[in-house]
Amino acid sequence: MATTSPIHLQLNLTTARARHRQPGSGVGAFRKDVAIAPYNKAIKIAESLSNMLNLHIETAMQRNLARSEMNVSSIEGKNNTPSMSPKEDVSGEWREFHGCRDWHGLLDPLHPCLRREIVKYGEFAQATYDAFDFDSFSEYCGSCRFNRSKLFQKLELNHSGYNVTKYVYAMSHIDLPQWLEKSRFVDTWSKDSNWMGFVAVSDDRESRRIGRRDIVVAWRGTVAPSEWYDNMQRKLEPIGEGESKVEHGFLSLYASKNGTTRYNKSSASEQVMREIKRLIDYYHGIGEEVSLTITGHSLGGALALLNAYEAARNFPELPISVISFAAPRVGNIAFRDELYQLGVKTLRITIKQDIVPRMPGIVLNESLQRFDDITGPLEWIYTHVGVELKLDVSSSPYLKKGLNLVGFHMLETYLHLVDGFHSSDSGFRTDARRDVALVNKACDMLVDELRIPHSWYQMANKGLERNRHGRWVKPTRDPEDIPSAAVESPIEGEECYVFDSLFEN
Repeated sequence: MATTSPIHLQLNLTTARARHRQPGSGVGAFRKDVAIAPYNKAIKIAESLSNMLNLHIETAMQRNLARSEMNVSSIEGKNNTPSMSPKEDVSGEWREFHGCRDWHGLLDPLHPCLRREIVKYGEFAQATYDAFDFDSFSEYCGSCRFNRSKLFQKLELNHSGYNVTKYVYAMSHIDLPQWLEKSRFVDTWSKDSNWMGFVAVSDDRESRRIGRRDIVVAWRGTVAPSEWYDNMQRKLEPIGEGESKVEHGFLSLYASKNGTTRYNKSSASEQVMREIKRLIDYYHGIGEEVSLTITGHSLGGALALLNAYEAARNFPELPISVISFAAPRVGNIAFRDELYQLGVKTLRITIKQDIVPRMPGIVLNESLQRFDDITGPLEWIYTHVGVELKLDVSSSPYLKKGLNLVGFHMLETYLHLVDGFHSSDSGFRTDARRDVALVNKACDMLVDELRIPHSWYQMANKGLERNRHGRWVKPTRDPEDIPSAAVESPIEGEECYVFDSLFEN
């Protein structure tokens, strides 16, 4: 992931700062009555904005106090310990952790085994960013940098106990110019489609540990919160039958296809559903119990809900859960209620300071349901689905407390806070294992005392290599890592499954 990718776009909200110097302290010294007044006005404006967004402006005094309390030596000592919590056998409780009782009694305090499972699925969602080719100078921009047999190996996720079985590609019939990076090359691997995620399945050892064969779908999201207002059309359209409606832009990405394209002759919906059915049929055929867990961050969390809705309509007996991070609202109240009736279990992880989960429908949302007697049924407002695990940036001593909309939204920030969360009335876990440096992969959220550069995650030398003549050039991909429409298309002669038509109205 190069630093030129949109994941590194910053929403810079700055406040005016006036330095107060004592009289006679040098050239340009300011008088107190002149310098402080504008500063106070700026602070009041910033605080008013932060209160509207439920954010926190860090003062210099608060910052110094927080940093003085940090034991840097203990942080350095943590670097000499394993970065992963041990995996425990959850085979006897897997339905509880999969949400059969809506995670009742497991979230506050957060059950250690559930924490480990949440982080596992979050790392699958993070993989869709880490392997995505953001380089606009690459003819493969918008694809995955590795083939599916190498994906987890390259991202050091071999320990996950899952194998990737299918890549998923998406396109859209609406104008979404900022949801992906376009290559500067005229002749690219695909002019219409982009890699949007993958399907994976637990191996034998992991299946024994978790008590069933688990199919996972991981969806990629947008790459900066500043894109949300452009991307979301704020228009609800029907889905399925009845009064269920979902956001137009999300549905377009999930359901669009075009017979003239290389990778989206079938939609993302059709690709993923075909693979889910293939895996279900195979493992049910050999007598195994199967679950479906769908995960995603940001836009990926929205696509995960659409995926779960379709899967529940087609596989009514299948245990289906959604573990989403920073997900926006997707549909109306009728859509939420239908998901409940279909048995889909949803755990939404949010951060108090992140604004994306408040979209769309910052004003027209589920809170208006209290006025049903006056307004009648509200088919046109957005509502969240499922159970919420709400985190707070201020709980971590490792994170800066200033206004950082990009950092608040990053998935690595979420995973750091999940790893450190014990309960709503206790501090950050001292025995949290996950590597703190990961937070700064694509933002600047860690306190300076940790000495972790911001936005450090990128290809060596930004992807350039020396050729045999000693010149720095853009290398060619290994043949097995070049996207191939033939590999990702249905095998000739393979049965094409027909599912409920959810998207034709």
